[in-house]
Amino acid sequence: MKIAFFCGILISSPLILYQLLLYLIPGLTKNERDIILPVSFGSGILFLVGLLFSYFFLVPAALRFFISYGSEVVEPFWSFDQYFDFIAVLLFATGLAFQVPAIQVVLGLLGIVTGEKMLAAWKYVIVICTIVAAIITPSTDPVTQILLSSALLSLYLGGSGVVILLKK
Repeated sequence: MKIAFFCGILISSPLILYQLLLYLIPGLTKNERDIILPVSFGSGILFLVGLLFSYFFLVPAALRFFISYGSEVVEPFWSFDQYFDFIAVLLFATGLAFQVPAIQVVLGLLGIVTGEKMLAAWKYVIVICTIVAAIITPSTDPVTQILLSSALLSLYLGGSGVVILLKK
């Protein structure tokens, strides 16, 4: 039941978001429409990239850590339910974390913050990326946390660069 629910949400989410956009677009101004449509498309791509990054990089690193951690003392024993919950939480959390550039572009295009100000806060962003990566990764594995933290930092810097390019 849980797998069917998870897959149903994953497969139907693009259609649900499309219907939501169709509902919202008539109430938006031309300027807002010009912002929301490309950002929504980019956001979907970023979510998919986040899922793929998590599946191919974070999940194997975290599972290696869990299996090898204390294996000489205790035999690792996971139920399918625990394994599925772990994978689902890690996938969705990483997909949501990969929305950072989309949020930056919206904030930059609306004039709330400039790309230069985003780049000027790089010291704080490193700390925030590390904290967010520690929260998202369900293990105490430093490799998984460093992978996610560096991906988030790269996305932030890339989003700042995109905002600078769009304002020129």
